[in-house]
Amino acid sequence: MNEHTDCPRCGGTPAPDGRCWECGADLSDLLGHTRADAGADGAAGYGERGPGRRLNADALALRTTGPWTVGAVCDGVSMAPRAERAARIAAEVTVQTLARALAAGAIPEDALTDATARAGRAVAALAAPGGPRPDPLVPGSLAPSCTQVACVVGEHGLWVSWVGDSRAYWLPDTGTGMLLTEDDTGEHDALVAWLGADAADPVPRIRSHRPPCPGRLLLCTDGLWRHLPDPDDLRTAAATADAAETARTLVRHVLDAGGRDDATALLVPVRGRPPAETGGAPPVT
Repeated sequence: MNEHTDCPRCGGTPAPDGRCWECGADLSDLLGHTRADAGADGAAGYGERGPGRRLNADALALRTTGPWTVGAVCDGVSMAPRAERAARIAAEVTVQTLARALAAGAIPEDALTDATARAGRAVAALAAPGGPRPDPLVPGSLAPSCTQVACVVGEHGLWVSWVGDSRAYWLPDTGTGMLLTEDDTGEHDALVAWLGADAADPVPRIRSHRPPCPGRLLLCTDGLWRHLPDPDDLRTAAATADAAETARTLVRHVLDAGGRDDATALLVPVRGRPPAETGGAPPVT
């Protein structure tokens, strides 16, 4: 299940000042935290707004469908209007599309590509119609925008895709962890890819991995990884068995250490397969 952030009074949409667009209710406390879980497989996520921020512009979504667990973490571009709305819609559309495609028999790579395209169109639709043209070199210059990292986890391995600088890490129970993504950034860490009306048609990069041992896949926003970028440091900080507790521990760790940005972590347990069954762990592709 995913936690919703519509206004509990009237069902309206949060505004950038933390109040409801329709009735004016103060939603800042409601929008400070996000949680999600996927039921029996133990996957869970947690997000929290940074100190001094009115809204949490991060979003996450998670679902189990048949043998698959799918998830997404999105980070609203800070300079964009309605960044929190862009992130929330992108996460929800991504997970809904993944679940539907996999149930219909799609392979993970195709499902991830389609989910990113649909999420990109959904975010682009938030831009004001007839407004001035956005600057394609500046993310969020005029239109709601966000980054995205998504995953598909099944009994034969895991797949991740991304647009922007939200990341995915493999954190094995034994052995060395690894960063699975590469940030879409250029000079001075500026974003060169994102979802939104002022972006090119999103084409995600996709990577797969067949772990030889159990562990957890971590999806997170830059508010978390900028304070804990090393996989081994993440494993040390996440030394709890429960995914929900671990996600909260990671987020609280970076905020208590002085993090100022919104931070979100989503963890999906992965059983892994012994080397005798897989012929050894193939390289990440």
